[in-house]
Amino acid sequence: YKGNYDKLHRRIKMNRNNFIYAAIITGSLDLIKDLPEGDEIDMCEGMERMAEGFRSEGRNEGKVEEKRNTLKEQLIIKLGAVSSRLEEQLTNASLEKLNVLTRNIFDITSEEDVLRIIH
Repeated sequence: YKGNYDKLHRRIKMNRNNFIYAAIITGSLDLIKDLPEGDEIDMCEGMERMAEGFRSEGRNEGKVEEKRNTLKEQLIIKLGAVSSRLEEQLTNASLEKLNVLTRNIFDITSEEDVLRIIH
């Protein structure tokens, strides 16, 4: 079916369980929500779901990294410098903790304040 997406889309099916296994292995469990019933699913739909999941995951990781970098820059401006310990804690902080830190950025006067917030 090379070059003919319509024929490929109509004819190729994949075992539903194989798609679920692929989602588990890749850590993409959210992809198996709303999966059609039955033993087989359209392979193209399954692969499109998987690809979209990876694109979405990459965008989310990029947003978290951007938030970390912005917070680090703000903390450098606010505190004058950021220790390697604090930098490491920021790198390991969850998105939820980074959001809490963002909301409390104006109340911070020391690195200890930051560490207290992200722990």
